[in-house]
Amino acid sequence: MAHSMGFITVLSLLAIVPLCLSGKIYGGGGYLYPQFYDHSCPKAQEIVKHFVAKAVAEDPRMAASLLRLHFHDCFVKGCDASILLDSSGTIISEKRSNPNRDSARGFEVIDEIKAAIEKECPHTVSCADIMALAARDSTVLTGGPNWDVPLGRRDSRDASLSGSNNNIPAPNNTFQTILTKFKLQGLDIVDLVALSGSHTIGNARCTSFRQRLYNQAGNGKPDYTLDQSYAAHLRTHCPKSGGDQNLFFLDFVSPVKFDNSYFKNLLAYKGLLSSDEVLFTKNAESRELVKTYAYNQELFFQQFAKSMIKMGNISPLTGYKGEIRKYCRKVNAY
Repeated sequence: MAHSMGFITVLSLLAIVPLCLSGKIYGGGGYLYPQFYDHSCPKAQEIVKHFVAKAVAEDPRMAASLLRLHFHDCFVKGCDASILLDSSGTIISEKRSNPNRDSARGFEVIDEIKAAIEKECPHTVSCADIMALAARDSTVLTGGPNWDVPLGRRDSRDASLSGSNNNIPAPNNTFQTILTKFKLQGLDIVDLVALSGSHTIGNARCTSFRQRLYNQAGNGKPDYTLDQSYAAHLRTHCPKSGGDQNLFFLDFVSPVKFDNSYFKNLLAYKGLLSSDEVLFTKNAESRELVKTYAYNQELFFQQFAKSMIKMGNISPLTGYKGEIRKYCRKVNAY
């Protein structure tokens, strides 16, 4: 208990430490900073915000989709917009990977933003930066925290299907596997729990959690860490077979509002995905973090912003590396 209280005390101190959200962040060969386009494309952030707001107004689920797109991009070769590339020539699209196939979405929104920005300031703003801004704007639009997005990323000229299949945490991964995948990206257990809080918005498919309802441990029994009344409700629309694409709210309490109810659900054993609930059931340190964020939304918001900035700085291409794509779905022709 003493150790737990000490841990919570350290976390509490974070609440009174001002976020350094406007300074430069070094990113493998160059600096990312929020003012990167202030002179070359001053309306860039305004354009992104406009089109994200339009897309979310038309489809509230799109906020979570754009946030997820940024996450799935950064975990594969860094935040370089490789996830946006279609298959062509030597490129095999990451859209075909298990984590992205039939679930990654928002590509048309990014296309629309890119087209508008190219009209305003051609060959200036990267697709990777558009994705980072869209993720932030999606968070804010749904009631979450705001932060200054460090900018200056460039776009990759290739993709990695194997990286997408292997690096992105899966719904059925063990806690240790998920944590290892985060650590390989330079992220820690605090980042893991805070960023998982993005599941306060969005949906998951039946196929992503079916095993919890029927055969979690290979013994024909449901997951004992899943509230059984909640499990019974889920079974009504997620049968043993069929209905793979049926959608369920990740946070059934406030599915389109970015808040801390996701963590409160975990305390009640009502996390939808196994990868959600293990944060509370499989590790003492992450368990204390879940409890802390469940009781303190402001602290969660502050850490989420910090962790998003940290994630957005995974191996960016800067300086003369990569390119500024004209169309986000394909590399430039030279």
